[in-house]
Amino acid sequence: MASTLEKFIHSLDPRALPRVLQIQSGIYFQGSIYEMFGNECCLSTGEVIKIIGFKINKLIASICENNEVSRFSAKVELPLNFPGLYKVVADKTPYVSIEEITRKVSIGPTRFGHPCFYSPEDIKLSNLTIKHGEQITFNSVEKVNGTMAVNCGVVRNNQSHSFTLPLSQEGKFYECEDDQIYTLKEIAEWKIPKCRNRIVKLSNTLHTWDASNPLPENFDGCLILTPVYEVQAVMKFRKDIVHILSDLDVEVKDITDCYDISSFLQPLSLEDVFERTSKEFPMVAEIMEGPSGSQKPYNLLHIGKEIVIYKKYQATRVLASEIRSDSPKRHFLIPMSYKGKFKRRPREFPTAYDLEIARSEKEHLHVVATKAFDSPHKELFSVSVGDQFLVQQCQTSEVLYEGRKKVIDVLACERILSDTYKKVLLPMYMEGGFVEVIHDKKQYQLSEICKEFRLPFNVKVSVRDLSVEEDVVAAVPGLQFEEEITDSYLLISSTSSPVESWEIPVYRLNMSVHLLSRDVQTVVPPATKTMVEEISEEQYYMVRRYENQTLHPPPRPPKKPT
Repeated sequence: MASTLEKFIHSLDPRALPRVLQIQSGIYFQGSIYEMFGNECCLSTGEVIKIIGFKINKLIASICENNEVSRFSAKVELPLNFPGLYKVVADKTPYVSIEEITRKVSIGPTRFGHPCFYSPEDIKLSNLTIKHGEQITFNSVEKVNGTMAVNCGVVRNNQSHSFTLPLSQEGKFYECEDDQIYTLKEIAEWKIPKCRNRIVKLSNTLHTWDASNPLPENFDGCLILTPVYEVQAVMKFRKDIVHILSDLDVEVKDITDCYDISSFLQPLSLEDVFERTSKEFPMVAEIMEGPSGSQKPYNLLHIGKEIVIYKKYQATRVLASEIRSDSPKRHFLIPMSYKGKFKRRPREFPTAYDLEIARSEKEHLHVVATKAFDSPHKELFSVSVGDQFLVQQCQTSEVLYEGRKKVIDVLACERILSDTYKKVLLPMYMEGGFVEVIHDKKQYQLSEICKEFRLPFNVKVSVRDLSVEEDVVAAVPGLQFEEEITDSYLLISSTSSPVESWEIPVYRLNMSVHLLSRDVQTVVPPATKTMVEEISEEQYYMVRRYENQTLHPPPRPPKKPT
């Protein structure tokens, strides 16, 4: 049965991809030629296309009154980077089964992918009863004892209880109120269910307003958001990926079940390639969709280029951020093979507890106080701006507090005077301010810093990497090395001139290839080039989020005695 492309995509479950569609009829711009993102494609009646993916491209917004579109509201287009922070209004229409929730709602590994629901009825499980109205957090979907189920949790008396709900579980499930705030992009990626609109409320008034803003001036109400998808498709006789907006006025019919899907080229993302077994490497591929960027090797990876993919592997990078008080900061991933050298820069410490974390056995940590602190205990030292200390060790000390003796954690230091040292104790909870005094003038390789010092660590480039044309970190006045991360890479080279090979990141490069049934002439890759990768703010938080998922948060600094 034919339907509009818009209706088909709005109801399509991503897990059902790929799908083969036949164009039934439509109205086309300039005849039957449709251009999108620089790609022209012919969508004539009878044409067959394979849908390989889709994502929200923009949102159509209408002003909402009483959960309905206002009679006086015109529809406006909002790009995903439209400014403002928004609260999600809970959908009052229930879901009728767990299966429907998993089909329509995004559930994933990040904090955005843990939606919460409640049931108006008790749910009795073998070892637990979920009470009516109790908030259920959906964490992940997986197979449990051969049956697809959702891993869920409820919190009672500050304790989390985990359980699973099978997809076959029926009942009424309502969205819980969400007190978080989101950007429009986060809402588009995680908070718009399939086949449903989403109502959001502007949480903070836009700082600036001008005539180009599609929303009324001083608007602080609710909006109904309807997504417009960008559809990625493969056509029968083309070697690139075409992009079509879902609101294109065209009718389609799903013919997947009666069509030989293997007759299309099979595009593979870098993630798809990485999931192949190690025995399948090396392989020859042709690029169907290349990344943007003028930096090598990205400027060489254009559509139609043939490459050799030698192997997949994990490699270590140091995550570094520009040191500056204002934002935005620049962020970098620096390979261990970086050939430049670094000199130390002073670190800043907001509390005495941070001094304890940073101290090492290798050298005494020498700091200057930048903020005064008046100790409430006569046994402990009061700090003045300009006082200098050598940090010794953490210990405990007995203090008099409200007439009673208490034992608290303190930091033993030596205060530097003009011609002597004086032992003093600083309370670990002290909120002061300290700046490191650097005596070390040595130049370090990256690997030496990671081996000898505890991160985070402040540096500046003293000798740039002469093996690359442009060393992007050399011009940065100061860098903070935050942590070592392990990331996934593919090693590639050009088939036409394999004089050097390049590492390309699997999860940060938007690139698609299709494999060619050709043998690799040279199994041993040429000399490998690694590069410093500058990453966006969003990529920075994703790298840190995934890297720290299995780590416990650091202990909180001690509080004042009570």
